[in-house]
Amino acid sequence: MKLESDGVLIDMRPLGERDCIACIFTHDYGVIRAVMRGAVIAKKNRPLVGQVGAAAWNARLDSQLGVFHWEAARNMAAPLMADAVRLAMMNAVFALIASLLPERECYGALYAATVDFLAAMANSPRPVDTYLTWEAEFLRDIGYAMDLSSCAGCGTRENLNYMSPRTCRAVCDSCAAPYADRLFRLPMTMQTGFRLIERICAEQGAVMPPARQILNMY
Repeated sequence: MKLESDGVLIDMRPLGERDCIACIFTHDYGVIRAVMRGAVIAKKNRPLVGQVGAAAWNARLDSQLGVFHWEAARNMAAPLMADAVRLAMMNAVFALIASLLPERECYGALYAATVDFLAAMANSPRPVDTYLTWEAEFLRDIGYAMDLSSCAGCGTRENLNYMSPRTCRAVCDSCAAPYADRLFRLPMTMQTGFRLIERICAEQGAVMPPARQILNMY
């Protein structure tokens, strides 16, 4: 069996002295994990987290871990290496994808948003806003789309300073008053996004990625 697609290399874990278990977020098949032979010792064309390229997955049976063949086209992490904040945001993006997306399910729009994020982050004048835009797309694609256009309680479009963590809809000041301590404040911040993802992780039995926790400092 063989699967081929463009992808982003988002994680690598050593497997013995020569190989690794790689995680690639692909355009056509979502998250795929497989063995990447010789990745640890490669001196030429070495696979690196943050590369985009062409991935081919091979296995005799669909249920097997399989093996990757990887041809990198561009290292989009390289421009971020000198900036700890931008690098931390890239790591958080990759960690959320690896932790919360089911394997082998296509997320074409999120894949495009992730590649756009990597391209924009190098020169973004406001990296926090660039990251939060990606995170909103991520939340939408995993079933937690935010609707901040009108109040969930009364329909008004004014004084929308809160959001319901259950419905991800905006709430105006008047409707929020009795429940303010249980609602998220708007506009979205790193801390607000963290609290929402923390709740999602609890619902799905997943662990909050440490790389996302670090972003609360920014």
